Amino acid sequence: MDPVLIVILVIIAVVVIGGILIYNGLIQRRLRIDEAFAQIEVQLKRRWDLIPNLVNAVKGYMGFEQQVLTDVTQARANAVTAGAQGPAEQAAAENMLTGTLRSLFAVVENYPELRANQNVLELQEQLTTTENQIGFARQHYNAVVLDYNTSIATVPSVLIAGPLGFRPREFFDAEPEASQVPNVDLSNLSAPPTSPPPPA
Repeated sequence: MDPVLIVILVIIAVVVIGGILIYNGLIQRRLRIDEAFAQIEVQLKRRWDLIPNLVNAVKGYMGFEQQVLTDVTQARANAVTAGAQGPAEQAAAENMLTGTLRSLFAVVENYPELRANQNVLELQEQLTTTENQIGFARQHYNAVVLDYNTSIATVPSVLIAGPLGFRPREFFDAEPEASQVPNVDLSNLSAPPTSPPPPA
């Protein structure tokens, strides 16, 4: 066989095998993104499920603070529906929800009955723990997105990524102020501020 033909065939084989390896690597990275986002969704759903319980636990005491509860409930509804719009929209809605929860816990501090309520204490602790888990899941998701986005933008992967439809993925960003639910110490019962009495 002609040596030149052999060289050509070897080069073609190397290119094909290299292309297959790069393609498989991109697929694996994309699947890791989907898996990482699924972990975020698990924690978000847990938070969504806790919020109605928290609202029900405090609303009987907060007759003069209904706007805060309305804001939390609306922000939760917006967060639930934002998932279909993509990670960036989901992150924005979750940041808004975290902000309303921060406002709720700040108001709860003014109600000594709530600060002594074991159910409220447990829900606040569960929400704080869940928020931490969301933070860890977000960090992992953003790390795998960065790895994937870097891969499809660099040689040699970029030669395959574009023609085969690999597109950059969005990060799940959190505003610095909304990165966690405030850890309000509801068990501190000393010198409670004056508060309106609960409704009869």
